[in-house]
Amino acid sequence: MISRKTLGDDFPSDADVPLTIEQSSKLFDQLRRVRIPFLIGLHLVAFCLIYWAAIFIRFERLIPENNSHLLVMPLVISIKLAVFYFLRTFHGWWRYVTFSDFIRLSQATAVAVVIFFVIDSLLIHNRISRGVILIDAAFTIAVMGALRSCLRAWDERSVLFGTHDKNRKAALLIGSDLETAKLANLINSRSKLDYRISGLVATDDSDLTRYSDLRVVGKMEDVNELCKAVRAKTVFVPSGRLVAKDLRRLIDVAAKDAIKVRIIPSMMSLLEGGEKIPLRQVSFDDLLRRPPIRLNQNAIQDLVADKRVLVTGAGGSIGSELCRQLLKFEPKQLILLGRGENRLYHIHRELKPDAHGTELHTALASITDEKRMSQIFESIQPQVVFHAAAHKHVPMTELNIGEAVINNVYGSKVVADVCHQNNVEKCVMISTDKAVNPTSIMGCTKQLAERYCLALGAESKTSFVVTRFGNVLGSEGSVVPLFKEQIQSGGPITVTDPRMTRFFMTIPEASQLVVEAASMGNGGEIFVLEMGEPVKILDLAKDLIRLSGLPADSIDIEFTGIRQGEKLYEELYYIDEKSLPTEHEKILTAFHRPFNLFDVEHDTNAVIKLAYGQPEKIREELQRQVPEFKGTHATGASDARKAVELQP
Repeated sequence: MISRKTLGDDFPSDADVPLTIEQSSKLFDQLRRVRIPFLIGLHLVAFCLIYWAAIFIRFERLIPENNSHLLVMPLVISIKLAVFYFLRTFHGWWRYVTFSDFIRLSQATAVAVVIFFVIDSLLIHNRISRGVILIDAAFTIAVMGALRSCLRAWDERSVLFGTHDKNRKAALLIGSDLETAKLANLINSRSKLDYRISGLVATDDSDLTRYSDLRVVGKMEDVNELCKAVRAKTVFVPSGRLVAKDLRRLIDVAAKDAIKVRIIPSMMSLLEGGEKIPLRQVSFDDLLRRPPIRLNQNAIQDLVADKRVLVTGAGGSIGSELCRQLLKFEPKQLILLGRGENRLYHIHRELKPDAHGTELHTALASITDEKRMSQIFESIQPQVVFHAAAHKHVPMTELNIGEAVINNVYGSKVVADVCHQNNVEKCVMISTDKAVNPTSIMGCTKQLAERYCLALGAESKTSFVVTRFGNVLGSEGSVVPLFKEQIQSGGPITVTDPRMTRFFMTIPEASQLVVEAASMGNGGEIFVLEMGEPVKILDLAKDLIRLSGLPADSIDIEFTGIRQGEKLYEELYYIDEKSLPTEHEKILTAFHRPFNLFDVEHDTNAVIKLAYGQPEKIREELQRQVPEFKGTHATGASDARKAVELQP
């Protein structure tokens, strides 16, 4: 902690009170101003001594009778100082010296030597011994390199001399590649950190080897025995190192011997972490992790770059993340459209610092306001539209059927119509797996919205594309935040049915794949995002209990029965929809049944007219239009408990 003692009038020393941010900034500015002159003075002294040493060695400790070398000494020193200054060799922090600093030091010395020789040949006519200059150059690199290394060597003394602080706790690091070894060495080189890496753990059958003083001590399946051998109680996993099933297996194995598994950021993040390792608990996102998504940057660039792009529902979970992803490809304009002013304000404020080449606009509007939507589209003339606005909460839409129809069906119709009327190049509708064989009002309304967009697309210059995916972690209404709240309050966790399974995907994953699918579509396609393996909601609840640091049986789990509109298992395709792979391994396309615009528009208008009427009439009309929609009958809690007993 920086205190006020002996810091001058601007930093009164009446007490050991911490400095304010403004005062700390002023202090460091003063130190920076003094630092460069101090280093120049240090180099001046060193260069003088080095030059004298070069003369002594070159002439075998005898000074030549003529004083030419001494007369040109100020010139030599001045040139070296000037070159070192302009090549910024005074500006690096010696505590963090790296091999690149030695390269820069050698370059500066070489430039100075060339300048000496040119001046000697053209101006002072061979008054400088070339042997003296070459010896001076060698000494400069050796001496200044040693001086630069001294502070770092002192910082790393515990590693260099094998005197690790006894208070540092031993840990193992998952990974056996060179990048992981660099991360381990970086941790071990910081003597003030709480941990030291005692060995690396291989994730596959790669050869056991050694990186400097670090050894790959074994394989991940033997992690408990490896921890005992080095007396470690913690295992570090670099962020993104393990896929979900491997991380889950590691946690299960380590828990048997009370070994902690912690996620450690990348090496760059650790460098920015100062004198602490920014560890975090394993999150549920880590347990769902899949291999990184590979995006076709060129195709997305062609779709988005220098275009006017509009996102509906921009304040929502998916809409806001879509905006973040799209901004990376520098559209000419990015229009954030939504009806929640606070959400629009927050996402606009978040994105503005990163919108270097993009004009950011907010459009406060409801997608069900046809006149307002027409006004916005006619004014802005967007070229690409991502339609993410929708009511997505299944139980809520069951209780508000008319509003679900107005927002999801009529609102989507309005968006599609204004895209068609204004010759938008491409409109991407964000749908859901619940639109397949729907058992809920939400699924039904999204199915009708899909139909209208695809039918209109067959008659329009606008290319309409539909993307489907399942549950998104962290989105509003997601089960994960609910479970976390229930755990924090001591339980119980409420699960509808032990057989309930869902596909899960993180918000960035879903948004990236939506943008990728949009770049692939020519119009009329339904793209289905590969969601991985379905996850049992009961297993999810148990995982969250463990990740909270609690014993598995410390929180009760109650089964409440399936709510109206819910499905036990989710589907991504209709039976008559043929799925085919695309050029992207995580995106499939579904060849859907053809839709006639006249018939679809007639049905759409029919259900919209009933939206303000009796819910039973709306449900009957939806069942007529979507024969697969049969509704669900809630399963009681007692039936759910029986289902648990039947589980193996």
